Amino acid sequence: MTLDELTAAFQKLYGGQPRIYRAPGRVNLIGEHTDYNKGFVMPAAINFSTWVAVTKRDDSVVKIHSDIFEEDAEIDLANSAAHGRKHWSDYPLGVAIKLKEAGHNIYGANLFVHGEVPLGSGLSSSAAIEVSTGLALLDISGVKIDRLGLAKICQMAENEFVGARTGLMDQFIACFGKADHAVMLDCRSLESRALPVPDDVKLVVCNTMVKHELASSEYNARREQCEEGVRILSQHLPNVTSLRDVTPDDVEKFRAELGEVIFKRCLHVTTENDRVLKAADALRDRDLKTFGKLMYESHNSLRDDYEVSCQELDVMVDLAKPIKGVFGVRMTGGGFGGCTINLVSVEAVGEFTESIRNSYVQATGKQSGVYICSAADGAGRIQ
Repeated sequence: MTLDELTAAFQKLYGGQPRIYRAPGRVNLIGEHTDYNKGFVMPAAINFSTWVAVTKRDDSVVKIHSDIFEEDAEIDLANSAAHGRKHWSDYPLGVAIKLKEAGHNIYGANLFVHGEVPLGSGLSSSAAIEVSTGLALLDISGVKIDRLGLAKICQMAENEFVGARTGLMDQFIACFGKADHAVMLDCRSLESRALPVPDDVKLVVCNTMVKHELASSEYNARREQCEEGVRILSQHLPNVTSLRDVTPDDVEKFRAELGEVIFKRCLHVTTENDRVLKAADALRDRDLKTFGKLMYESHNSLRDDYEVSCQELDVMVDLAKPIKGVFGVRMTGGGFGGCTINLVSVEAVGEFTESIRNSYVQATGKQSGVYICSAADGAGRIQ
């Protein structure tokens, strides 16, 4: 949908001349399930966005229409709910409510949402709609908060209103993405470093087109398991407040106390933090061979220790490995379906795309989606 088409669709529904905002989806190159453990992540914003057209209303009602779901939803900010209703609109409306609860004078609004981030794919369509909605509501209300403040409020909406206990990574990169760069984020200090993505590789995302029902409940369960690990380890190690404070050697040392399941969860997080730091050095040095090796190690850990992969993701990884020009591949996102991220040389992208589509349907009987992505800038006003 072009900007003119979005404007026309908005005017047909609501009338008026809208302002338009966008926020990108993201792919995480490495550092999975480490953000809510105060660790390190390395996402990149991608050139697939959610677009929000908006005009101000004279009352306190926020109305929203999605052209993807072909549905409408609304809330009255003067009398809003405390929790979502397990509906797509929980994400944008939750942001409106949390902005209001934070003391910001948010006006009522008419919103039209157009999403191009594939849903249920692990590419964070949720943060894209949260951040684009947040920008739109703040701007028409004449309220100014910094980007980090917006990211935190959007995370709060997802944690408290939607009920998914996510970390800050997705909202952060939606706000702070940088074209042609990945961003290494320290999820404790919130310091970040932009790392150039070499121009001779592409970020190719392969969608298994599978999303298992386990995803949301198991995500919260993994977080609880990590918290239990911290509780146990803190009894033996001083100053441990998160798994960020723990090394893989510490986890091995207290394996018996942790029990096998908690041990495996803690081992993944601590080794993954180490992998992100090594991957940042490799990307800085344009050492794609080492970066790719770390991606494979990350996938194996997510599969075996964190147990958030699934058959289709493992098949997609195994099919991609032998293709010429592939440096590395791993699952990306929360898991139990969704996508893999593949680091592929530019000249091999065409052959890779054809090969993975054909081999995946032969192996699984399912069609895949293949998206050739570029690292993009973070959210902003477009019109």
